[in-house]
Amino acid sequence: MGLQFPQQPGGSSGAAAPALPVQSLLSQVLGITAVGLCITALAVYLFQNTLSFGAGLIFMLIGLGLLIAINFTQKNPTLSLILFYAFAFCQGLGLAPTIGNYVQNFGPEIIYNAALTTGLGMFALAAIVYATGLDLRRFQGILNIALIGLVLLGIVSIFTRWVHPDVYSWLTLVIFTGYVLIDFARIRAGGDGLSPVMMAISIYLDAINIFLALLQIFGGRRR
Repeated sequence: MGLQFPQQPGGSSGAAAPALPVQSLLSQVLGITAVGLCITALAVYLFQNTLSFGAGLIFMLIGLGLLIAINFTQKNPTLSLILFYAFAFCQGLGLAPTIGNYVQNFGPEIIYNAALTTGLGMFALAAIVYATGLDLRRFQGILNIALIGLVLLGIVSIFTRWVHPDVYSWLTLVIFTGYVLIDFARIRAGGDGLSPVMMAISIYLDAINIFLALLQIFGGRRR
């Protein structure tokens, strides 16, 4: 996969965010997330044929630094938002070589299919949470452990080829599907003290990782 899976942002490390009406909170979070994804898509589009995988890795590491920095700026929502959009741009630069490789080998339709499936799938999961009141937040600790195990498994597999990439992608898909359900349950419950930016980061990371997992799965079917 072109992206190592950063751990989901957890509880707030600063003061709790002011309470917002649930509908307003949902609108803010989805709006911030949508802009972040558009920034990432724009960076991928502009640089998919110009950046090497080494350069992409450097931008991924810069993005990880920005992600860490956001945890220390939660008392300044404007700065947090700027850092998130900078992170989203770095993610796009980091993903550009991988996306370019898929386009070259399989054509642009595989990107469109993975993006569309990601969007529709996340919409369906959000609808389930809001329609049924499903709340899996108590299982976040289990998912966090599973995510750490997945990252370690990915590192081992780089050197041993122990796990087939498609199997790894399906595991990724399952774990981040769980995160989507938890994140929308958190929004429905009022945010658990997290700011809209922090919740948008969670939804953004869910979408990126699900998209990459689907890209691997769809690409594997065409090999």
